[in-house]
Order: sequence, then structure tokens, then C-alpha cells
Amino acid sequence: MSSDLGMRRRRAVWRASHRGTKEMDYLLGQFAEQSVDSMNSEEISVLERLIEMQDPEIELSVYEGYSLGDRDLDTLVSLIREFHGLPGSRQ
Repeated sequence: MSSDLGMRRRRAVWRASHRGTKEMDYLLGQFAEQSVDSMNSEEISVLERLIEMQDPEIELSVYEGYSLGDRDLDTLVSLIREFHGLPGSRQ
């Protein structure tokens, strides 16, 4: 089970840093690299769901503080915003 979690962590970091746009690669990738080792399985699941979303949706949420309509995703985006020193969100 531990190796499965390790694989998910490595995959999440890689996917977060290879999205296709430099801005999202940086914002999500840096956060994932610094945070994923302390995440449990449920938290990684939320990160995986965020990574599956389209960049425009994530950008509005990260840059403008818009809700993604899911409490867990909004909480994760708040952590990402805090990690990068962005102003508080409008959730």
C-alpha cells in the first residue's frame, strides 16, 4: 500500500508540473513538490481531481479566488494561494 501511495505522489508531482502552460506548471508543480510528501491518500485524491481540471477553471480559482463548486477543491486552492502568497480567496 505504501508503494502505491508513493507512486501516486510521484505521478501527481509530475502531472502538476507538466500541464502545458508555464504558469500552471509553476503554480501547481511547486506546490505539489513541497506538499505531496505530507499528503495522505484522500488529500492526494483531491490534488489528482484538481490536476484533471482544465487550466482556465484552475486559473480563475487560483488567481481570482472563484469557487470550483467543491469544498475539498476550494480548500486545496486556498492552500495553493497561501503557498504562493496570493491574496485571500472569495469563497
